[in-house]
Amino acid sequence: MNQMKKLPDAEFEIMKIVWANEPPITTSIIMEQLGNERAWKAQTIITLMARLVERGFIRTEKKGKERTYYPLIGRDDYLKFESGDFMDRFHANSFRSLVATLYNGKKINDSDLEDLMHWLKEKRD
Repeated sequence: MNQMKKLPDAEFEIMKIVWANEPPITTSIIMEQLGNERAWKAQTIITLMARLVERGFIRTEKKGKERTYYPLIGRDDYLKFESGDFMDRFHANSFRSLVATLYNGKKINDSDLEDLMHWLKEKRD
């Protein structure tokens, strides 16, 4: 795979199911855990899975009539990529900017900041 790229929302939703299940995964598993909830047709899932194969996030094998899929990109690697991209694009890689935005937006409270300070102290030691 060349360079990792941000996944569209629908493909990310599928990858969350892929990562949450023991491989190999099938379209029927995706349909059962996500497709019915989203009212997606089986063909939609097949199309999204094909896109993920093209993007290098999963690989596929055909076993009899059924096609199976295996993740090629790990959840943690993708989240690290997305988080880094987010920090770069929205906060100029400033952790202070991120925390200030979350604090001012009431997404974190004083207790969260206390936990964060303890975590940072542990990381420095």
